[in-house]
Amino acid sequence: MDAETHHDLTSAYVLDALDPSDLEAFEEHLATCVRCRELVAELSGAAAALAYAVPPVSPPPALRARILEAARAERPNVVALRPRWAMPAAAAAAIAACAAIGLGAWDLSLHDQLGAARDQALQRIPLRCSSPSCGAAGSVVVASGGSGALVLSNLVAAPAGKTYQAWVIRGRAVASAGLFRGGQATTIVTLSQPVRAGSLVAVTVEPAGGTAAPTRKPFIVSSPV
Repeated sequence: MDAETHHDLTSAYVLDALDPSDLEAFEEHLATCVRCRELVAELSGAAAALAYAVPPVSPPPALRARILEAARAERPNVVALRPRWAMPAAAAAAIAACAAIGLGAWDLSLHDQLGAARDQALQRIPLRCSSPSCGAAGSVVVASGGSGALVLSNLVAAPAGKTYQAWVIRGRAVASAGLFRGGQATTIVTLSQPVRAGSLVAVTVEPAGGTAAPTRKPFIVSSPV
């Protein structure tokens, strides 16, 4: 695997999407490549931000009943050699039940506490389709350091022999920021270029493998950052 291929794996590494063999090879490369280490550091903020792009989820109501039922079914049947250190299984199950029940409240509370700080550190820039038939919706999530991710829903797969290509546009400067196929309910693309103030993020359809500059008008464009 050559160096350029390793560079292309940076986004997948940040999103923990590499298979074991690629992960091992990339981490060996990462130990000697300053460029990749810098890019991983820049992209990590945007990848972490995606965890807050959806609302918190409370445990299902049936979870409490199932855990308590399991706790009642437990019967300690082993005499511990060191009773002072041992915990009966029923007591452990009860503690687990309390922890699971409390997890939902903690999750909601944590999101509330982090909400203000998160909103200050992140920007969500809306996207618009230039074609009525586009059908996709989404936003660009930008961290305070300029690292960003493109989040799209209901984007159909790119045509055969084609790819979607993301671009970061600032003034007359246009930089390729990633290739992707689409075709999933939610498509997340970690942008390989920083998204600075005044930039736009755009998407075009290009030949497979991408191009150095857009060959056609973008069909998805963000508002200015």
